[in-house]
Amino acid sequence: MVSTPISVTVPATTANIGPGFDCLGAALTLYNRFRFTALDQAAGTVAIAVSGLEADRVATDSSNLVYKAFTYFYQQQGLAVPAVEIEIDLAVPLARGLGSSSTAIVGGLLGANALCETPLDQSAVVEMAIALEGHPDNVVPALVGGCQLAVSNADSTATLCPIPWHSDIVPVVIVPDFELSTAAARQVLPTSYSRADAIFNTAHLGLLLRGLESGRGDWLRVALGDRIHQPYRQSLIPGYEAVAAAAAEAGAYGLVISGAGPTLLALTPVAQSAAVGDAMAAAWANAGQSTTTHVLSLETTGAQVSPV
Repeated sequence: MVSTPISVTVPATTANIGPGFDCLGAALTLYNRFRFTALDQAAGTVAIAVSGLEADRVATDSSNLVYKAFTYFYQQQGLAVPAVEIEIDLAVPLARGLGSSSTAIVGGLLGANALCETPLDQSAVVEMAIALEGHPDNVVPALVGGCQLAVSNADSTATLCPIPWHSDIVPVVIVPDFELSTAAARQVLPTSYSRADAIFNTAHLGLLLRGLESGRGDWLRVALGDRIHQPYRQSLIPGYEAVAAAAAEAGAYGLVISGAGPTLLALTPVAQSAAVGDAMAAAWANAGQSTTTHVLSLETTGAQVSPV
């Protein structure tokens, strides 16, 4: 057991990115930070302190998701859960489609792994995180960074494929002050899709991957189309159409729902990134919705672990 405190920094993520439903995600330069300190107390003892954005809404008992991931790690290793103090500093908004739950899962697993003297490599932690989250599109980029395509294998493992992201593509996110749970966003989806819809998304995902790599705006403007989740979820996000129109008029390549929403993600050229953010905020303000806008970058390093 490591005796010195461990710090874990985990980036926010945006998942799906249009046609990449449940398989494509990217890490963004917005972070949650976690500090783990082993305590000389009875096994299973936990003390949790939370600061930062919406800190008062986060549980500080054993139901905390960071702690659940922490205990899951030890249970999977067949070890007793040590007494631990967990300090959480939040900058990723909760339940908004920017992977806040994934930061908790990744943070808890990496903190446990580090305190346990790192018995698992990154690939093993990735598989554990996917098992906890249920799908890979957020936890994979949160762990390894960059834009990642995760493919499920027949043996329930995942094959990861890093996707090149052109330096002229800027992710701009606008976060409304209302929430949309992932469960609610999944309930509106149909249980089956037509062959035409499957072909549409396959083609658009292929074009999106090439558009992200090349930076070609003409490809990206087409590639962000989707028929699997966005047409059904847009009705859950008041003002979506107005924000999308404002982003396009200001020069964005396109607008998509970030994760399950309600945060919206615009991909923009560098020169138009600030103008797109301002235009989206103004459009939502005109609809009576207060928001926070972040002009971000692709986060390329993923979660970071270090002694304090």
